Amino acid sequence: MDLSDVMFTLYPYAKSLHIMAVLSWMAGLFYLPRLFVYHVEQAENVQDAIPIFLTMEEKLLRIIMRPAMYVSWAAGLFIVLTPGMVDWSYVWPWTKGASVIAMTWFHHWLLLRYRDFKEERNTLTGRQFRMMNEVPTVLMLVIVVSVIFKF
Repeated sequence: MDLSDVMFTLYPYAKSLHIMAVLSWMAGLFYLPRLFVYHVEQAENVQDAIPIFLTMEEKLLRIIMRPAMYVSWAAGLFIVLTPGMVDWSYVWPWTKGASVIAMTWFHHWLLLRYRDFKEERNTLTGRQFRMMNEVPTVLMLVIVVSVIFKF
């Protein structure tokens, strides 16, 4: 049994792991900007709320989002490197790849915004965070349409 055979055998497991990790990562990408909205708009109205928001945001990033992003990438790379699974002559693997890179950039952008909150230098408004909350939705649409329709 050569490496290609092993990869082909493990492919459904990698694909399942990839889907589960992406679901977890996306949940965080949707929820963290919403937490930032509440952090900006409500934290100062409630006594001792700021440390609670910071704890929630930090744990979401560190315990859920970061590991889910790493597993999404690792399983996704395994999938695309499995011989015969991706036809690179189509557009869809490239649109999906570009969208995943953009999603990773967005993840890091959120991490920087968390650091701004932690260091008490956030300048963005709740409205701006609401608008940024649409970024993962648009990227998800591109990824899902690309993978399902394989144009």
